Amino acid sequence: MLIRSLTLATLLAIAGPLFAADDGSPLDMDKGRARPLIVIAPSTVDPAWVSLKKSLDEPANRKGFTDRSMVLYTVLNLMGQRDGKDLGPQDTAALIRSLKLGAGAKTKVILVGKDGEKKLEQSDAFKLDEIFSAVDQLPAAEKEFTATVAAPVAEAEPAAKGTKPGKNSKPAKPAKPPEMPDD
Repeated sequence: MLIRSLTLATLLAIAGPLFAADDGSPLDMDKGRARPLIVIAPSTVDPAWVSLKKSLDEPANRKGFTDRSMVLYTVLNLMGQRDGKDLGPQDTAALIRSLKLGAGAKTKVILVGKDGEKKLEQSDAFKLDEIFSAVDQLPAAEKEFTATVAAPVAEAEPAAKGTKPGKNSKPAKPAKPPEMPDD
């Protein structure tokens, strides 16, 4: 029994840092689906953020934002949000870590593509039209990424269709785990 406990403790000590290396960034769930636009501002009354928010509230710009399958992340006063819904402190910290930003007091806007890579990074002066034009230049390269993500799923379907019609195949029984000897 002692040997098993020591073995388990050793495995956890080795595997723990490997699991911790995966930061669990909220951006991971948008990979392949949406283009995150991240705004990091020191306060909620920052002029650059207020200007961007006003332009996003206009119906035409809002429609353009959703048509380009974009998602808005904001970090204001170290409080994170995704499309207006609060992120927890750990998710906010993971978001900032995943962007690998240096220290700075300026407002930053970062556009991340569907492939998870930074496509645009600007400080202070930015306009929504510039962000939209940057997104409009992306799709050719990003279509290849979404096609490679969808390809393994498409390849798996014909294998299932290769069985003879009318024959129902049963799933195999799971193997019985080996019995452990008592110490």
